[in-house]
Amino acid sequence: MTISIWRFSHLMLALVSSLFIVLASVTGTILAFEPISNQLQPYKINSNISLSTTINSLSERYDEIITIATDENDFVVASVITKEGNSETFYVNPETGEKLGQLIEKAPIFKFTTNLHRSLFLKSTGRFIVGLVSFFLILMAITGLVLIAKRQGGVTRFFSKIINENFEQYYHVVLGRWFLVPVIIVALTGVYLSLEKFSLLPETKNSHTYPEAELGAIERIPVSDFELFNSLDISEIKNVEFPFSEDVEDYFFIKLKDKELLVNQFNGDVVSEQDYPLVKLLSDWSLFLHTGQGSVLWSIVLALVSLALLFFIYSGFTMTSKRRKSADKIKNRYTIDEAEHIILVGSETGSTFKFANLFFKALLAEGKKAFITDLNNYTTFNTAKQLTILTSTYGEGEAPINANKFIKLLESTNQNKEIDYAVVGFGSLLYPDYCKYAEAVDHLLNKHINFNRKQELFKINNQSFQAFKNWVSQWNSINNCHLKIQQPVEKLSTKYTREFEVIKRTELNVDDTFLIELKPLKKIKFQSGDLLAFQPNKDEAARQYSIAKVGNDILLSIKKHDKGVCSTFFSQLNPSDIITATIEPNPNFHLPKVAKDVILIANGTGIAPFLGMIKENQNQKNIHLFWGGRTKASLNLYADHLNENNLKQLHVSYSQEQEEKVYVQDIIHQNKTLIARHLIVDGIIMICGSVAMQNGVLEMLNEITTNELNKPLSTFENNDQLRMDCY
Repeated sequence: MTISIWRFSHLMLALVSSLFIVLASVTGTILAFEPISNQLQPYKINSNISLSTTINSLSERYDEIITIATDENDFVVASVITKEGNSETFYVNPETGEKLGQLIEKAPIFKFTTNLHRSLFLKSTGRFIVGLVSFFLILMAITGLVLIAKRQGGVTRFFSKIINENFEQYYHVVLGRWFLVPVIIVALTGVYLSLEKFSLLPETKNSHTYPEAELGAIERIPVSDFELFNSLDISEIKNVEFPFSEDVEDYFFIKLKDKELLVNQFNGDVVSEQDYPLVKLLSDWSLFLHTGQGSVLWSIVLALVSLALLFFIYSGFTMTSKRRKSADKIKNRYTIDEAEHIILVGSETGSTFKFANLFFKALLAEGKKAFITDLNNYTTFNTAKQLTILTSTYGEGEAPINANKFIKLLESTNQNKEIDYAVVGFGSLLYPDYCKYAEAVDHLLNKHINFNRKQELFKINNQSFQAFKNWVSQWNSINNCHLKIQQPVEKLSTKYTREFEVIKRTELNVDDTFLIELKPLKKIKFQSGDLLAFQPNKDEAARQYSIAKVGNDILLSIKKHDKGVCSTFFSQLNPSDIITATIEPNPNFHLPKVAKDVILIANGTGIAPFLGMIKENQNQKNIHLFWGGRTKASLNLYADHLNENNLKQLHVSYSQEQEEKVYVQDIIHQNKTLIARHLIVDGIIMICGSVAMQNGVLEMLNEITTNELNKPLSTFENNDQLRMDCY
């Protein structure tokens, strides 16, 4: 069964039942507070009190006992005849027989909400609808389970790390995993209770066999001496009905949690015992699991489930809307038969379309005739000179939903000319099948008689915009073009926007790199590894710089580029100058508090956050720093900040110092035993620097883990042992 069927089923079930799920979730959230409010009442019992003790204490205070029961809140309820001859029912202390209070009356808001939740005020019709929606919810949970498993790359990776593409997608999956079982429990019990209300379950009424009256006299012994009553705790009792008379034919009728008993009122012998059938036990459990009565903890879980269901409806429809808008936004100016550049996109969530659209617009801006569409729309291209494919990979190397027909179309469609092509794969190194579908597409096109590979397969990790720009630069160089890709402008949070005073700035070193120290003029919390976002003007995307925290100040390492607007601006700042910038928290890239062993890997200015982490290493963690620069003089810029007391060892590579270039991945390979041993003891590896360096380092780390530890690098990334912040 294809992934599109699972997704379609999941969406259709949500569309059909969304309104009723919203109603059920809102009312369910309200009703979850009823058992919580009840449990706050001062009627809680001592569960170790025996039934015999309770009967004796009540007998001393009241003229006659009619029934003793425990309600859904585990409060003891007694119906008695008082000394004054009045019939009363109230909560009692099972140890002393003292009256504790009147029975709790259901609050009007809970009465109203209960009726709405159970039947929508439509009586039997409403109950049927609620039961049907509960069944749909079970199916939604099952299809959701399949989709998460597919997304994560298999059932065994169900709880592996999730790629955070956007807020809705991330928490839809996170909450879906954690609330899967509670949601299924709520839905199953809802269906079961509906079947019970419609009498569709087997009959559960017990039938006791009453013994014939005994001819001989039976010696009466005190109730306090009944062995059964002394052995039963009051918490085990659901209800005890006392005999109407003192005749031997009248019995104590006792309901326990799992059975019913008839007990001789003279000697306490059990004359009939009937276990509840499974259907009855399931009904009781369904009622408890669906309502949470008697358990504050489970009531809180039910409230969270109801809120989670509301979020699933919101996030699910938001993701669907974004996915459709991503494709719908693209408007082709030329027909497919007019275009010289064909762009085909494979995207499961719509995120790949964002990059494809940027490339498409850049081609149009250069006067190129371009056409963009889904991979599933592959056909004969009569005038095309170049084909560019941008595709993600879904699940275990599968095609995205809008690309699942491409391979068959490629085999069955004839092209009448030779066409140059390039493939860009989008994915995450978190998954073993990183860009696997893009690899398959590139392989098939390379074997195809009508296609000529113009550019090597390019892989982009975690939707890195910088990596995409690097690919466009390669494309420009190969095709002698000057496409300009504009990064989308994101609004910065005013909550973390501050003015900063320049404290110090170094001169440019041999690599045109400098350090600049900034002091926030108003107090703000930040850590080494957070980001400083500076927006040169409102129409341009903010430039982000990794922060080193030095005391209460910010230290940045910046390389000045000839046409770099931000780097040029910072290089011209002087002490006492004031700038406005935004600190963006980056909690996934802070020095770990738990791990004792940490390896830091960087090149160039990527060393910046590590300077702060090394300085703040007061707990004497075993920190190894691997850094790659151009020459020995390149390292002098950071010498004052590399405190040897806080650093286990410094490993440096220079690419321009000797005839043979040595990069940071080369010295990592030289220390492969150290790396392997570090990962085995749950050590953390942090990487900061250029995307090109990141790719080389990750390839080397994967080679080490595969050869030395017989495990792919993704295994350790799933364990949160690999953290990256590259640009």
